[in-house]
Amino acid sequence: MRFFDTVMPETEISRAQKIRAAILNFPRRNPVLCIAFVLAVVTSFFVPPDAEYAGYFDWKTLTCLFCVLAVVCALKNIRFFSLLAEKMVVLTGNLRLATVALVCITFLGSMLIANDMALLTFLPLGYFVLSATGTERYMAPVFILQNIAANLGGMLTPFGNPQNLYLYSHFNIPDGEFFGIMFPPFLLAIVLILGCCFFLPKKPIALQAPPEEKLPVPKTILYLALFALSIVIVFRVIPYWIGLCVIPPVLLFADRKALAQVDYGLLFTFFCFFIFAGNLSRMDAVHQLLDTLLQKNTLIFSALSCQVISNVPSAILLSRFTANYRSLLLGVNIGGTGTLVASLASLITFREYIRHNPHKKGYYVGIFSAFNFTFLIVLLIFCSLLGAR
Repeated sequence: MRFFDTVMPETEISRAQKIRAAILNFPRRNPVLCIAFVLAVVTSFFVPPDAEYAGYFDWKTLTCLFCVLAVVCALKNIRFFSLLAEKMVVLTGNLRLATVALVCITFLGSMLIANDMALLTFLPLGYFVLSATGTERYMAPVFILQNIAANLGGMLTPFGNPQNLYLYSHFNIPDGEFFGIMFPPFLLAIVLILGCCFFLPKKPIALQAPPEEKLPVPKTILYLALFALSIVIVFRVIPYWIGLCVIPPVLLFADRKALAQVDYGLLFTFFCFFIFAGNLSRMDAVHQLLDTLLQKNTLIFSALSCQVISNVPSAILLSRFTANYRSLLLGVNIGGTGTLVASLASLITFREYIRHNPHKKGYYVGIFSAFNFTFLIVLLIFCSLLGAR
């Protein structure tokens, strides 16, 4: 170490250590992305790259997702969502109502800004409420309820969950039909989540109002206009390429940081799974197997596949083997509950919890599993009774 110090300055050592740590931590922080990349590479040996690869990719989905994520990052940078949420939570007077407020904020947030972004925005607020009021011991159930709210709240809108955006575009699902499919389980999810909140005690808490902070009016109007443009594009009112021509150039001048903060890992995950799914669809044995399983029960099989490979890759993969988009859409949304890997949002919540409670991993996983598998089973039974299969 002494010789190393004489050769390399201390600042360069620290920089090298940071780079090394980032490389080593990358698979742990991005497990789904790494798995997607490996699967894309492995299947490429069985189906060597050719002209058909160009047809694997849904560029409309990738463009819409990029536009929505970029604008949401810009809104987050002016604290648009967190300022509104803080004002709501301060009005509560006990732990139960505070939890209801946090869950509702996350639920609504996931409908508008996607489930993972909702958690990245509102989980820190949940931690602040619990730590500021001395109720940290309830962190696991509160975080888990926020996580379930993010996964199930986003299912109502095409842009609420990434898999929704893909399936909505891939099958060209009519707007009215999409909402008609998702509204009944969405309504049941609201009832179940709010019901769980009432198991928390009505412990009195007092939160001080945060210092008055005003939103920058010009930027707020601009970003909300861009967000409205993104939604209009998702709903196929105007061509998706218009968003690509307008949103990045505007943000390049208004908030360059927002473009850098876009979750490019998620976009690359989609890219890799497009290759993986496209290759599998060209393997006769795999095609026959998945086709047989999906014909038996698309709802159950798609929900179960999420437990192993997560909901986004399940949607991309299985969409190539079935035309039953109603059951597939329900399955990959409900399937976001269950195991930790069933949804990227669940991994985000787990990472945030153990950052504050590094010695309670087993405790968290136990409570998480009890809540999530209960929701999974109840919602699957409910959708089956509605005729989905």
